[in-house]
Amino acid sequence: MDLSNNDFEGPLPQGYMKNLKAMMGVDGGMLQYMGETYYQDSVTLVMKGSEFKIERILSIFTVFDFSYNNFVGEVPSLIGELKSLKGLNLSHNKLIGSLPSSLGDLINLEWLDLSSNKMVGEIPWQMTELTTLAVLNLSHNHLEGPIPTGRQFNTFQSDSYEGNLGLCGFPLSKICGHDVERPSSPQGNFHQEDSDGSDGIINWKSVLVGCGCGVGFGISLGCIVLSERKIQRLIKVFGGKHGQNRCGRGAKQKGRIKNGKRLCS
Repeated sequence: MDLSNNDFEGPLPQGYMKNLKAMMGVDGGMLQYMGETYYQDSVTLVMKGSEFKIERILSIFTVFDFSYNNFVGEVPSLIGELKSLKGLNLSHNKLIGSLPSSLGDLINLEWLDLSSNKMVGEIPWQMTELTTLAVLNLSHNHLEGPIPTGRQFNTFQSDSYEGNLGLCGFPLSKICGHDVERPSSPQGNFHQEDSDGSDGIINWKSVLVGCGCGVGFGISLGCIVLSERKIQRLIKVFGGKHGQNRCGRGAKQKGRIKNGKRLCS
């Protein structure tokens, strides 16, 4: 169904979509071409970002192209019922709203182009279920949030999302949760050259030597800070008992200490 490059306007025709019964089933029968009994159909389609002229159209080659019109409104969730779709192109319209999670139900979809619209919100994670999706174009919208990862989403390039300033994560340079961007040519974290040309490798031996010197200096400084009075107090605590044993009964101890011994009178 190709209605591209016209001046259609208004919301997408959901009434027509509900009646596309052939697009809702997945035909696994014998390959047949359209027009075999009367004449051969041909059509020129934009597939996966390139234009192709198809001389004979397979009946299972199901494409929905409403691009380059003036359609407005949201993409209806019933789009997910067209499970036989190989390609879906709604680009260059004036569509708003968020991407419906039902897009993840298009299990046969090989290319999806929703570029150049005004769509907002996050990319639904259900779209990672599209294991046959080879080409994705969501560029030039107003999407935001982290880009889903896994399966086919690990293969798309940054041009699939350009023009969406609110998006972040792989493969974009903008890191989610940060305002900074990755450098265009990332360097290693452990070997960077400083602006003055010096090597930025961390010298762990120097760090250990510095820590050892710092600990030793701290101990020495602590000993200096201790006053003589505190030293005498420590000697009194640990040596007072032995001084009493050396003096006889009734003998008085002098307050003076000589050669580490307390004198008796």
